[in-house]
Amino acid sequence: MSQSVKRDTLLEVAERLFYEHGFRGVGLKQIISEANVATMTLYNHFSSKDKLVEEVLKQREERYWSYLDSHVEMDSDSPFILAVEAHGRWLKEHSYKGDMFLRAIEDYAGTDNEIENIARSHKSKLLKYFQQLAQRKEKENEKDLANQFTLLLEGTTSMTTLIGAEKATEHSIAMARTLVQHTS
Repeated sequence: MSQSVKRDTLLEVAERLFYEHGFRGVGLKQIISEANVATMTLYNHFSSKDKLVEEVLKQREERYWSYLDSHVEMDSDSPFILAVEAHGRWLKEHSYKGDMFLRAIEDYAGTDNEIENIARSHKSKLLKYFQQLAQRKEKENEKDLANQFTLLLEGTTSMTTLIGAEKATEHSIAMARTLVQHTS
């Protein structure tokens, strides 16, 4: 296995384990074992567990934004609805057990480290994303609309663990349509 393949394998295994068992519930030995790499291989790529967590979050965020961008046509009649639909598909395919970024905020809150910063930044980017959509569509009260859609997506994510991604998304799309109608 080449170094980049080993690194990718480590990241893939770490993300899966962190997602399934939490950041605190997974040790480096388990990641090394399941990735089938030597201990030094992990340390050649990541100087600590925190650095591994940081990279997992960065890559997951990159995939999320790429996913959203590929499903949302900014110039459509309602990119807001497309964003909610895309978020719902992401939940169904990648986040059926909840939000990895919120878990990171919970697990690393107040520790003044890069992990919490990455996770909080992801949430801030979501708010900015909807603000930019509102500006682009020349909506009034763009900040309020951005907050409402961010809350809608966060609520959808939370409800996924209770009622499943499909039902949560169904409800969020209906709410999104109502929001869009009231801001036209």
